Amino acid sequence: MVPLGPLPGTCWIPLISLLLVYCLLPPGAQGQKFLLQVELQDPVVPAGGSLLVNCSTKCPNPKLISLETFLLKEPVGNGLGWAAFRLSNVTTDSNVLCSGFCNGSQMTGSSNITVYRFPEHVELASMSLWKPVGKNLTLRCSVKGGAPRTHLSVLLLRGEEVLSRQLAVGEPAEVTATVLVSRNDHGANFSCRTELDLRPQGLGLFQNNSAPSHLRTFVLPVTPPRLIVPRLLEVGTSGLVDCTLDGLFPASEAQVQLVLGDQMLNPKVSSQGDTLKATATVTANTELEGTWKIVCNVTLGGESQETQENLTIYSFWGPIMNLSGTIMNLSEPTVLEGTTVNVTCTAGPRVQVMLDGAPAVTTGQLALLQLNATQRDDKRSFFCNATLEVDGVVLHRNRSVQLCVLSRNPLTVTIIIAVFVTLGLLVVIAALVYVFWGRSDIYHVNRGSNRLPLTTEQPDEALREQLS
Repeated sequence: MVPLGPLPGTCWIPLISLLLVYCLLPPGAQGQKFLLQVELQDPVVPAGGSLLVNCSTKCPNPKLISLETFLLKEPVGNGLGWAAFRLSNVTTDSNVLCSGFCNGSQMTGSSNITVYRFPEHVELASMSLWKPVGKNLTLRCSVKGGAPRTHLSVLLLRGEEVLSRQLAVGEPAEVTATVLVSRNDHGANFSCRTELDLRPQGLGLFQNNSAPSHLRTFVLPVTPPRLIVPRLLEVGTSGLVDCTLDGLFPASEAQVQLVLGDQMLNPKVSSQGDTLKATATVTANTELEGTWKIVCNVTLGGESQETQENLTIYSFWGPIMNLSGTIMNLSEPTVLEGTTVNVTCTAGPRVQVMLDGAPAVTTGQLALLQLNATQRDDKRSFFCNATLEVDGVVLHRNRSVQLCVLSRNPLTVTIIIAVFVTLGLLVVIAALVYVFWGRSDIYHVNRGSNRLPLTTEQPDEALREQLS
């Protein structure tokens, strides 16, 4: 029950006078033979409501029946042994006193009026959207208003499960409860409820709920994600980047970012149980040549874990070999005996090449081997090895070419040239025969008449004419 404050000054005067009259009466007069009963229409009224009060007695000749109270009152009727009054705008608990006289003796009777009001404000304090599993969650509820407080309880709920029940104390009333967060709390609704229990007064149980708060719980492991990245990637090729994190809850609600330098990748994300996996394809091009950091960041519940690895993108387009002084390029370079041949090999500015038989050169330089072709050089193979070091890894590539050397015998040269000329003529003749033989028309001269000109006829028409 809320303690009553001091009564208004204007209300004290009739009450004090009544008490003085009552105390100054002689002992015999104070002993009441007849009682004055106080009957309330309803002893429990809503705040601001009204009610009827009836003062009655069995005294055969009562005098001056009245009602003493600081509440607004209005007489509504009277008769032999009774008087009725209406009290309005009842806002606080109060005591009403009926008084009167019977045969010169004063009669009194009193009763209590209880005022009830519903809480004006019930609010569950805001809590963080995400809460780690295994941590304490403190729920706070604030209640303003509500009476009588002795019948007003505050409940903290998880769904419909009561976590705490306390009487509302203070203005506003503050109620707290602490729970240990578990995975089962993910998606749970927490709320605050007030219960004004007026069932003993025959009115019922009145409830008022706050807006619910939706809790999301999570588990983010302390270990960083596992990031698998190709150490080296050659320009023009593609590689897979794989990021995996175990022990994540709920894994399906985590966010993953894969970044190459300042470039966001577009990963394919999947989850199974408490494992999250993200996979993306990296395509190397000349603009990305160099060493880059690939970062995998996993975020859940406002917290994140990340890991990073290096990826080196390189170009290695060698080696390229060239033989100068050749007279023809068939399936292999061919030179005449006695021809000076320059064999070269190169593979780019950061690559060192080694040409078999040529002096050693530094990185980025061209390797050169010069020789005067002899018959012993026929079918000779020249080998070039290119070496590139990328991020501590040594890469090798090889290439070889074979040289064909002819004898300066004029007859041999003549025969070779004649063979090629003959082959060329045969190809031309075959083409002409195909064109003219396959597409020629049949012409027929009609010898029976000199007046008919030569005409072009199709083979079937000519054949029919000959048969006729």
